[in-house]
Formats: sequence, C-alpha cells, structure tokens
Amino acid sequence: MYKHAATTGETVTLDNGSMRLVMYKRLSGWGYGEIYTKEGKLMAILEHLGELLVRDQEIPMRLEADTYELVEDEESYSLVFDVKSMNVQGMLDGTSFAPWMYYPFDKTCLSGRVVFRMDKKEPVVKMESYLTAGVNMYVKYIRGPWLKVGEGTFGVDKTDGIFPGVEWLIDREWSSGSDWFREPWYNKVAPHPNKVSIPCMTVSHEGDAIGLSWNPNKWATRWFNYRVHYPQPVYAVPNFVDRMDNSLMGLMLPCASCEIDENQVYAEYPLEMHLHQIVRFESEIFLTKGNSLDAVVDWVKRHGLIDVNDSRDYYITQLVKMANRYNTNLWHDEKGFGVAQRNGFSFYVPNVVRWYVEEYPEEKLAKDLKEKIKVCEDKQEARQRGERDWNERGKLILSWQKEDGSFRFEPDGRHKSKDDFIVAREFCAPMGQAYDTALDICVVPALELIDIYRKTSNKIYYEAAKAALDFCDDFTRPEGGDFWETPLHAPNLYAAGHAAIAFYEFYRESGERYYLDKAIYWIRSILPFTHLWEPENMPMKYNTKPCLCSSDWYFANWVRDHVQWEVLSVFADSSSRGIDWAEIDKEIDWFKFQRGITCAALRWIIDHREEKWMPHNIPSTYEQYVQGLFDGCFPDTHNCVTGNYGGMVIRPDSIAANIFAILRKL
Repeated sequence: MYKHAATTGETVTLDNGSMRLVMYKRLSGWGYGEIYTKEGKLMAILEHLGELLVRDQEIPMRLEADTYELVEDEESYSLVFDVKSMNVQGMLDGTSFAPWMYYPFDKTCLSGRVVFRMDKKEPVVKMESYLTAGVNMYVKYIRGPWLKVGEGTFGVDKTDGIFPGVEWLIDREWSSGSDWFREPWYNKVAPHPNKVSIPCMTVSHEGDAIGLSWNPNKWATRWFNYRVHYPQPVYAVPNFVDRMDNSLMGLMLPCASCEIDENQVYAEYPLEMHLHQIVRFESEIFLTKGNSLDAVVDWVKRHGLIDVNDSRDYYITQLVKMANRYNTNLWHDEKGFGVAQRNGFSFYVPNVVRWYVEEYPEEKLAKDLKEKIKVCEDKQEARQRGERDWNERGKLILSWQKEDGSFRFEPDGRHKSKDDFIVAREFCAPMGQAYDTALDICVVPALELIDIYRKTSNKIYYEAAKAALDFCDDFTRPEGGDFWETPLHAPNLYAAGHAAIAFYEFYRESGERYYLDKAIYWIRSILPFTHLWEPENMPMKYNTKPCLCSSDWYFANWVRDHVQWEVLSVFADSSSRGIDWAEIDKEIDWFKFQRGITCAALRWIIDHREEKWMPHNIPSTYEQYVQGLFDGCFPDTHNCVTGNYGGMVIRPDSIAANIFAILRKL
C-alpha cells in the first residue's frame, strides 16, 4: 500500500493475466495506481493522473476524477477518468487557513480525460491524457505519467536502468552522476529531447523490468504561432527529484528548447498557458522479464525499427561519387589516397576504387583510377613485407593474459596511445585504474586469439580465447571501447560490437549455444546507442552515440554528440567475416539496421558549400575545408541539438564496405 496518499479504500483493477494495474481513490478523488507483475510483484506507483504547478501558487494541483468508466472491447480493457485539477482555494475555504491565505485560482485550471487501455495479452497499458486549460496561467510544470519505481518495495535498489542515448546504469550507480562526466554535463535528469535515442526509459530489479515510452514527435502543447512543446522525459534513478526511496520515470512540460533550459523540472521561465489551450500526453507503461536491455529490445520488437528510404540505385550513385572523390581531392600524386587534414595519405587502394574500375572499365574515370592503382601497387611492391609470424603474435598476446583468463588495462603500457587519460588523471581524476578490466579490454585480444587459432590450429589459442570470453560471463553492460579518451567503465557501443563479433566467432569454433546467446545479447546492446526516431526538423535516424560519457571529463559530450564510424566498422567487420546478424537474430531486422546506419553516414558526407562543419582540435584545417579538400569524407561528430558537424574527417571506406554488404542482399 502506498503510504503517501490518503485513500477512501475504493479501488478498480485492470488485469490481463500478465500485468495488473490497481487504481485507488484518494479522499479528494481518483487517483493513483499500483503496477504489478503477473506474479504479484509491485513494480511502481503511478503517482497521479496528472499534476500542475502554477507560478503563483506553491501547492501543486493533482488531476483527479469523481468517477470512472470501465470499458472492454476485443483487444483491450480500458479505464476512463474525466479529470479536473484540484481547487486548492476551495479546500482552504472554511478552514483555519481561510483568514490568512487566498489564491487567485477559483476556477478549474486544467480538465479533460485520462484513459488507461490495457492490452488483453501483452503486459502493456497505454495512458492517454487529453486536457484543456480553463484559465490563463503561468505554469512551472505540467506532469503526465509519473512513475515511482520500487516505491514501497525494493526502493532505490535496481539491477540496472537504461535511458537510451543518455544513461545506462548498473547496481548502485546514479543517473546524472559524476561517474562519466563532470559538471555541468553530468546533469541529465530532463535532457533536451533530441538527446534521447529511443523514446523509452527502463529500470529493472531481479529479473523484472518496467518501461515508460512515448511518441516524441506528437506535440504535447502549443498555442497560436508560439513554440511547440513535446513531451519532456524525466529520469532520476534514484529519485533525487522528489528525494524519495524509489526511482523516477516521467513525462512533463515544458520541454527544453536548447541546452541552456535543460534539466528544469521546475521551469525557471514558466510556460505561458492560455484559455482553452490543449495539453496531451500519449505513453505506454510496459513490463518485461529480464533486465533493462531486455525492456529496450521488447520496445523495438513491438514498435519495429524506423523505416529507411533507400534503393539499389541510390547506393550505386553514392559509390560513384566516392570514386570521383578518390580521383580528385582525395588523391595526392606523391602520397597516394587519403585526406589532407592530418596528411593522412597512404598507398592503400580504397575498396570503392577497385569496385569502380571493375564495374565501369570503359569510363574515363576508370582509366584515371587504374593509373593511380598502378602507382600504389608499385609503391607497395617496393616495400619488402615478410610473412607474419602468427605464433609470435599469439605468444605475445598470451603474455598479457592473467590466470583468470582476463586481460588488464595498462594505461602506461600497451594501451598508451593518445595522452588523453594521462592528462585527465593529472588535472582531474583517472578515467581508468591500471590493471582494472572491462569487456572490450578482454574481447578484443580474445578475437585476435580466435583468428590466430584458425591460422595455426594450435589449441592453446582456442583455450585462451575461451578463458577470456568466459571471464566476461558476468558483464551485462558494454564497457571499455574508447579507453584512450573516455572513462573505462562507461557504456560503450564499440565494446558491444567487438563483444558480439568475438562471441559469435567463438560460437563458430565451439558450436556451444552459450556463445551464440552472448553474441546476440551484445549485438542487441548496440540498440540503446542508436537513434530509432528523429525530430521533424533534424534528420538523425540511425545516428549513433559512441558512448554515454565525456572525453577527458570535460572535453566532449557523447550524450549530445553522435559518432558514426564506430558502428560502421562493427558492421563492416561483421560482413567481412561473413557474419549476418539478420540471420543470426531474426527477432530484430538487422538488415534494415545496417541500411539505416549506412544511410545515416551518407547523410553526413561533407560538401563544403553547405557550411555545416567546423574543426575541433586542428582549427587551421578550416581553410582546407573551404577549398573542398574534405568533400566526400564524413566528419567525426554530429551535434544532436544544433544539427552541426565537426571534428576530424574520415575517409568513406567504411561506408562503402557497408554498401557492398547491403548490395549483396538488396
């Protein structure tokens, strides 16, 4: 029983055998709710049917109903409440407060209808609110669904929690914590809606997960020609907003329009509401077995992946454009193919160049490219490359491995490359402790050991790879992929991809189902980093976050910024190894996913005439950009709030590799 409400004892229940919603009547009206699993575990309290706080009255006004209507159709059970906001002044009239307190709101501020629609089979209940303002007012907040997970039962305890694109928490970690960020970036309780990669949020506890999802593109309120407001998600795990022993997931208004007005659960500049202005929330509350990733996957299964607008002709056109770029600005007569930004040229022949020459041998462009290929091949032949000693490499990797099968982080040894984590630990704190470990630190050498085993047939490498992967059995969150500049244990897409490939390759060798299941788990763990929606005014579907953290504590915000090269490399590597995730995990349309991330990258392709890119740590290269020397490459980052691109520029080879994989199936 919820201890923070005074009730009449009256209840009404929706129960489909897989989920139960019990609504209670307070002394002042219906209601609040309790959400149970089919086994009877109380997962969350639905705090109210809605609530608003106006600027000129410090007491919030809940939306409550005098009665309800219970409706049933072929697909669902529904509870209908005609609601209105509490009249605080009316409650004070005739009491000891009346002589010395008076609030100017003697009319109903907000009224309308709230409907709960429970699916007859699935543990999903839709909550729909359609409300209308009864007065002009300035609003500090209007709250829609407001879930207090664990209230009265497991409290702040959790197995994990995922707010896709923003948070991935395990055990005792806090959302908006300082594990991966420093102030002000660590505050993410109510982030700009564009930062959320999938419109849902989840918390799990000991095998049961609860989620809240919404339609991010359906406006929640608007007036005349004023700014449109969309549902503003709120995620506080544990619930530091209400300072209570639970975890909070909710939707509210107003929404953040830019980063300066993020994280305001009490609006600093109140929302101006007008008579008859509409407020609407559409959300789903759902349960699933497993952890928070299982809840995210459940959402993806029910809603599907967002559509991709592509065609075979489109991809071929893009390949031809790349080939043209390698014949012009991405070629240097003395240095080969590459990019001028970091003098990044080599005599390696890009895949798309060879493709064009084979597909269009009679074209003038093909003849030009053949000459360039000849230059590169002559240079490569001049280098006397010996045969690689696989056993020597294998023994070196084995020398790094510990008795428990793990590999360890060596920031001043074999993992030392960029000086980011060295500098960061001096001016702030270590991003990773020496000889700690993480998923990526173990699976990357394990994968190389599998490859060496295939080359040598030496069983010692097979057993060492197995020991490394078995060590990772308890890991549930991908970590460690960008160790060179980010906190070692921060949630990381690159680690997810590496783990998926490593476990699947070992499954191929061992035939043991355990490794297949792990591979599927880890490839699915890429989903929370991926934008499976996009705002109407900013294309970003299938853009990905590389990690949910900062670089060097202060220098890059990867909750705000997308990076596409990492996910491209994961799927390019998978394809080169003959790994078809669409065939392996048929519950997710991974072919559509690969097409999506590839089309996203094509959207990023630089055209200097658009003026959407700026350099980051090499400011002097802006002049090269203006000259068109980077055209045909794609940038390192995309800001999901501004829509602008920046950072280093990257050759399009990984995009082409994914296109070739797609064309084999399209």
